[in-house]
Amino acid sequence: MKFIGLIAVILVCTFAGRSRSKPKEQEKANKWLQDFQKSIYSWTIADELLHQKRDLHANYFAAQTMRNKIQNSFSELPPHTHESLRDSLITHIGQIDEQTDNVIVTQLSLAVADLALLMATWQEPISDLLKTLSPYPKAIWPLLEVLKVLPEEIDSRYLRLGANRREQVHKQFDASAECVLEFLCMCAQREDLDQQRIWNATLRTYSAWLVIHAFPLTHICDNALSQLAFRLLSQPAETSGKLHDNATECVCALLSCMGAHSGSLEVEPQLMRTFEAICQLEPAYHLSVAHEDTDKTINYCRIFTTLCDVFSLDILEQQHAMKALDLVLLCVGHFDYEVAEITFHLWYKLSEDLFQRYDDKLCARFRPHIERLISALYRHAQMESDHDGLIEENNNFYDFRRKVSDLLKDVAFIVGSGACFKQMFIILQAPNATWESIEAALFIMQNVAKNILPEENDVIPKVVEAILNMTDQTHIAVRYTSIMLIGELCDWIENHSELLESVLNFLLYALQQKNGLASAAAIALTSICAACRQKMVCHISGLVEIARSLDSFQINNDVAIGLLKGISLILTRLPREQLQPAMREIVGFQLQPLAQLLESNNSSLEKGERNDPAYWIDRACAIIRHTNPDVPDNVEHPTVAILNDAWPLVSRVLDKYQNDLRIMERTCRLIRYSVRMVRKQAVMLVEPLIKQIVVLYAVQHHSCFLYVGSILVDEFAKTKECISGLLEMLQAFIEPTFSLLQQENGLRNNPDTVDDFFRLASRYLDCCPLQLLQSSLITPIFQCALIACSLDHREANSSVMKFFINLLTWGRSSNHRHAECRPLVVELAGQHGGALVMNLVQASVFQLHSYMLADVAEVLCELKHVVDNTQMEMFLSQALEALPKKNSGGYVTATQEQLDEFSNTVLRADTTKAVSQALKTFTRLYR
Repeated sequence: MKFIGLIAVILVCTFAGRSRSKPKEQEKANKWLQDFQKSIYSWTIADELLHQKRDLHANYFAAQTMRNKIQNSFSELPPHTHESLRDSLITHIGQIDEQTDNVIVTQLSLAVADLALLMATWQEPISDLLKTLSPYPKAIWPLLEVLKVLPEEIDSRYLRLGANRREQVHKQFDASAECVLEFLCMCAQREDLDQQRIWNATLRTYSAWLVIHAFPLTHICDNALSQLAFRLLSQPAETSGKLHDNATECVCALLSCMGAHSGSLEVEPQLMRTFEAICQLEPAYHLSVAHEDTDKTINYCRIFTTLCDVFSLDILEQQHAMKALDLVLLCVGHFDYEVAEITFHLWYKLSEDLFQRYDDKLCARFRPHIERLISALYRHAQMESDHDGLIEENNNFYDFRRKVSDLLKDVAFIVGSGACFKQMFIILQAPNATWESIEAALFIMQNVAKNILPEENDVIPKVVEAILNMTDQTHIAVRYTSIMLIGELCDWIENHSELLESVLNFLLYALQQKNGLASAAAIALTSICAACRQKMVCHISGLVEIARSLDSFQINNDVAIGLLKGISLILTRLPREQLQPAMREIVGFQLQPLAQLLESNNSSLEKGERNDPAYWIDRACAIIRHTNPDVPDNVEHPTVAILNDAWPLVSRVLDKYQNDLRIMERTCRLIRYSVRMVRKQAVMLVEPLIKQIVVLYAVQHHSCFLYVGSILVDEFAKTKECISGLLEMLQAFIEPTFSLLQQENGLRNNPDTVDDFFRLASRYLDCCPLQLLQSSLITPIFQCALIACSLDHREANSSVMKFFINLLTWGRSSNHRHAECRPLVVELAGQHGGALVMNLVQASVFQLHSYMLADVAEVLCELKHVVDNTQMEMFLSQALEALPKKNSGGYVTATQEQLDEFSNTVLRADTTKAVSQALKTFTRLYR
C-alpha cells in the first residue's frame, strides 16, 4: 500500500502539478511512469488504483495503463488470470457515474473491448456485458461506450488479432446484432436518463456497428435509431451541435453500409427510401444557411455528397438520382468555400469514372452539372475587393485555390477546356467587370489552358494581346495571374512563334518587378523555355544575361533553380561549338561564389542564403542535370573540360563541409549528374573520387557516398581496367557500414545507409556479377541482407529485396549470360536458402507492411528457380514450423491446413503475383 501511495504522489506531481514542476523533474517523473507502465507489477497496481479512486489524474493514469497493458503486453498474463481481469474491469465499468471524466470512460471501455477481442475463452462477451450492465441505469452510458469501441477495435494494428480470430469475432457480432440493435433502440426511447448524453452515445454506437455491416439490411432503414437521426437532422434549430454531428455520422454510415451492398435486390428499396428521406432534408439545409450555422450546413453537405458516392454512375445518370447531384451543387453554391470543398472528392470520382467510360453521350448528361460547378468555383475563387496584394501562401484561401486548380484540371474535359476558356472570356469582356472577377476568370483560364488545342485562333489571341498590353496600374493580383496564364499557354505560344519575342519582353519586364511578379515571370519563362526549346535558341544570349542577373531579381532560390533548368533545356539545343562557352559561363556564375565561400574564414552559415554552399551547389546541379546534348561516345563531350576544371573545387567542398550531411548530399548529387552527363569520359575522375569518398565515409558514415559509389559502378564496372579498383572501394565501404548497422537499433536508425549500401551491391551484381561472386565479399553482404530483411522502411527494404533478386537471377539455369555465375549462386543458396526463407517469412508476418510483400514474393520466386523443389519445400516447412500456432489470448493463429495451403501455393505458383497474393492472405492470419 505504501508503494501505491508513492505512485499516487508521483502522479499528482507529474500531471496535476505540471505547470509548477521544473522541466527536468517533470521529465524524470514521466520517464519513471513510462518505465512503470512496462513493468509486470503495473497490472495489479493499476487495478488497485482504479478501486481506490484517488483523483482524476490517478484514475486516468490507471485506466490508460490497463488499456496499454492489454493492448501491448497481454502475453505477460497467465491464462488462468484472464477471467479475474475481465471481472475486475467489468466491475470498474459498473462503478462509472455521471461525474466520471470522459477520458477515463474511454480508456476503460477500450480496455474491456480489447480484452474481449483478445480473450478466446470469453465466448459471448456482448451478451455477457448486456446481461451484466444493462439492468442498471447508471451503467447504460459506459456500456454504450464499450459497445461503440468494440467494432472499432477489430482492425486495430496493435492487437494483431489475425484473420481467424477476426472471423470468429464477426460471427459473434452477427449473432449478437439483433440484441444490440434492440438494446440501442430501447436506450434511444428511455426518458429516465440524461437524454442528450444517451442519444449521443447511442447514435455513435449505432454508427460503429453500421460501419462493420453487422446489422441485416432489412433492419437498418426503418428502425427507431435511423428515424431518430433523420428527425434530429430535420430540426436543425432544436438539435444541439454535437447531436447533429452524431446524427450525420449515423446517416453517412447508413449510406456506406447500403453502398457496400449496392446492386442487390434487397438494398434497392432501402436505398430509395433513404434517398427520399435525405431529399426531405433540403429545407433543413436552407434553414441552417439562413441561421449561418456553418457546422450544420457542412453536415448536410456531407450527407448529400455521401448519397452521391453510394450511387453508381449508371444509377446517378437516371433522372431521379440527378436530384442528389443537384443537392450537392446547392452546397457548392454556399457562400463559404469550406462547404464547397467537402464535395471535391465526389467530383474527382465522377470525372475519373467518366474518363474511364470514354463515352461522349454520358459526358453530355453531366455537362450541365460541371458547368454549374465551374461557375461556383469561379465565384469562390474571387478575392476580397479590398485586398491589396497577392494571396499569402499557407493561408486557408491559398490552399483552397490550389485544390480548385487540381479539381478544374480533372473535370475540364467534361465540358471541354475551350468551352470553359470561352465562358471565362465572356466575363472578361463584361463592361462592369471588377478586378476581382477578372482575376478569378483568369485563374480559371490558367487551370484549363494546357488542354486547349494549339490551333485555337478565336479567343486566345485576344486574351494574350490584352495581357501583353496590361499597364502597371492594373491590380497586382490580376497581373500575377495573367503572367501565370501566359506560362500555361506555352504550347499555344510554341505554335504561334510570331508572338514569342513580345511574350519574352513582357516576361523580362515582369521579372524585374517586385511584390511577387518576378516569381510568376520566372515560372512562366521556365515553361516557355521547356515548350519552345528550338525557337528559343536564338535568344540564348539574353538567357545567359538572365542567369548572370538572377540574384538581382526578387525570386527565391527554388524559383531561380527552375529558371536555370529552363535555360539548360535551351543549352541542350545549341550547336556543340556554342554549348561549351555558354555552359561554362552559366556554371561559372554558380561556382565563383562557391569558391569565394571556400576561401573565406567566415564559419557562419545561414541555410538557404547566399553564404550557404548548398545555395550554389543546387543551382549548378540544376544546370548540369538538364543539359543533356546528344553526343556520340566517340566524340569528346563538350562539357568534359568544364567538369575537369570544376573537380578541384568540388573536392575542396567535400573536405571542408564533410560534417554537414545536407551539403554532402547536394555535392554528391552534383557529382552524380556530372558523371551521368559525360559517362565514360569522366574516367579520369574515378580514382581521385574513390580515394576521397572512401576516406570520408569511414569517418562520417554519410550514405550519399555509397550512392556516388553505385553511380561509378554503373558507369565504369564494365570497363575491365576499373573493376579491381571498384571492388576495393566496396571492401573499404563494408567495414564502416557493418559496424554502423551492428549497433543497437543500427538498421532502424540508419535506413538510408541500408538503402544505399544494397543499391550499391545490386549495381555490382548488374555490372560485374562474376567478380563479386568470386570474391570473399559476397558472403558477409548476403548475411547482412538476411538481417536487414526485417527492416520495415519501404525504400531500404526494397533495396535489400532487389539485392536478393539480382543475386538469385544469376543462378537461373535459363540465364546464359555469365554462365560461370550459376554454380556460385547455387552453392550460396544451398548454404543460406533456409535462413533466407525463415527471415522472409518472419519479416512478412511480424514486421513488413502488406504493400512490401510483392518484393518478398519475387525473392521467393527467384529462389525457386535456383534450388530444387525438395529443398524449397524443406525451407518453407522449417520457416512455417517456427511460427506461433496460438496467440497469447489462446486462439489459433493458423491451422495446419492453412499452413499447408500456403506452402503448396508457393511451391506450385508460376507467377510472382500468385505468391504475393498467397503471402498477403497468409500474413492476415497473424495481423
